[in-house]
Amino acid sequence: MSIDKLCELGRAVIRTEAEMISKLADRIGEDFSRACHYLLDCTGRIIVIGVGKSGHISKKIAATLASTGSPAFFIHPSEAKHGDIGMITKQDAIIAISYSGESEEMVALLPYIKRLGIPLIALTGKPHSSLAKNATVHLDVSVEKEACPLGLAPTSSTTASLVMGDALAMALLDKRGFTQDDFALSHPGGTLGRRLLLRVNEIMHQSMNIPTVSQGASLKEALLEMSQKKLGMTTIIDAAGKLIGIFTDGDVRRALDNNADIHKTSIDSIMTKNPKTIRSDMLAAEALSMMETFKITSLVITNDQQQPDGIIHIHDILRAGVI
Repeated sequence: MSIDKLCELGRAVIRTEAEMISKLADRIGEDFSRACHYLLDCTGRIIVIGVGKSGHISKKIAATLASTGSPAFFIHPSEAKHGDIGMITKQDAIIAISYSGESEEMVALLPYIKRLGIPLIALTGKPHSSLAKNATVHLDVSVEKEACPLGLAPTSSTTASLVMGDALAMALLDKRGFTQDDFALSHPGGTLGRRLLLRVNEIMHQSMNIPTVSQGASLKEALLEMSQKKLGMTTIIDAAGKLIGIFTDGDVRRALDNNADIHKTSIDSIMTKNPKTIRSDMLAAEALSMMETFKITSLVITNDQQQPDGIIHIHDILRAGVI
């Protein structure tokens, strides 16, 4: 089969699924709103159940809910029949996913769910199925056709269930007032968490590690301080300890190009005045953004008296895994 033919088949799958998914938007109405309110009123956990391909989709939806402020977990219906159903309490709510709505494992759980008296949100493609008819709220995820060329493999249908689950999760997120900081707290280990949680004061160079020379120092003194502290720059402070400028590797090259005498040249005459500064409580990601905007590699952290409190270098941010 030619490359063009393979690519066209891939495009056809995407077009078919996109067309089927676009029709879901017209079904977002009163039932969707009712489902959201039942899930918001749940004081326990949201249990998501499904079998086969719907089971895989259920796991993803449960993970999305849990990471966006709606505590949730997945239970396999077969395992539920052999003891795991004991994890479901009267404070919980259930999202059940089955395209046919007649999955034997799912239907077998209906009597127990009824006895618990908890909300059952069903996502099926068959509004007259057993699962749909026994649900507290039914959400229609039916599709006209699968993207599979044989019309057999669940493709459009599983995508439709996933998208409806995402729609529920995002609606709940917004209604709960879930914030960026809340999201970061549930993702502390990854790059996303570090971008949203790590602050400058956690990785900045402080105290004796801050390269500093006094106003009036010679270029030689500045070079020695830069060499000792190894940050590619030094701060320049006045008699009150206030930051008045910085001197960087780039400034060194420019000074030497201009034949500056390292013994006689005052740092005051070649330093960069009014340098960019940040606060210690800023996010490391914000510091990185400033560095990229102004094409610099270091930032000085100052206190309320405009005295240097720390230095953060782009390498510190890279080591912290923010990028």
